[in-house]
Amino acid sequence: MAQKPLLQGIGTLGEKTLHRVLKAYFQPDPSKCEVRVGPYVADALTESGIVEIQTRSFYKLRPKLKAFLEQAPVTVVYPVPAIKWLIWISEGGEPTPRRKSPAKPTAGQALFELSSLGELLFQPGLQVCVLLLEVEEYRLLNGWGNGGKRGSTRFDRIPLALLDEVWVRGPEDCSRLLPPELPLCFTAKELGKAVGLSSKKASFAIRALRAWGAIRQVGKRGGAYLYSRVSPPGSFGPQTAAPILNKEK
Repeated sequence: MAQKPLLQGIGTLGEKTLHRVLKAYFQPDPSKCEVRVGPYVADALTESGIVEIQTRSFYKLRPKLKAFLEQAPVTVVYPVPAIKWLIWISEGGEPTPRRKSPAKPTAGQALFELSSLGELLFQPGLQVCVLLLEVEEYRLLNGWGNGGKRGSTRFDRIPLALLDEVWVRGPEDCSRLLPPELPLCFTAKELGKAVGLSSKKASFAIRALRAWGAIRQVGKRGGAYLYSRVSPPGSFGPQTAAPILNKEK
């Protein structure tokens, strides 16, 4: 897929650069961003409804989503840094040359967060857009060990390009979050390694996928349970869905 530049809105470094740029991507009109809807403030209003951008802790969204869904359709946007360039900032404010992170998270990283939405995930009017991005991540060398990298603070993330979009509109779309290279039969640990989740988070993802009917338990390998996809592997893979609004720049 050809990369799409995501440069609008990038200027100076700030704590919420990624959030600000994604708002501009979904809604270029700043007067329609940060709009009060009932008791909450929505990230953006579009012709197709409300857009809410969330990078983590989806469980905190539950009260807000319940209120928003009473007013309009809602799109929850979850960015995933599929390609990440790391830049370290010294105590004197000097940046290091950037280097590419070896981590390769996939759209499946969203599985843990989606599991925390519970019954809200497939309420009428709610859809999820997982954005696969190339980003620059700036971190402060204020931690301990390894030159101050352990326990360091993430200062900012700047999106450089949009690589792909994966949309989840119902239980049948959850399989799109499983990478095609995942074995036909896999353990929770293997799923976590394939999508970029810890063992604990992968266990939550497995539980949710079973509840959504996307996978089933098929046996054991040693002491670990084995799972397989419910749908044929050929039905998986990223989905480029019709955009929810006009994104022409």
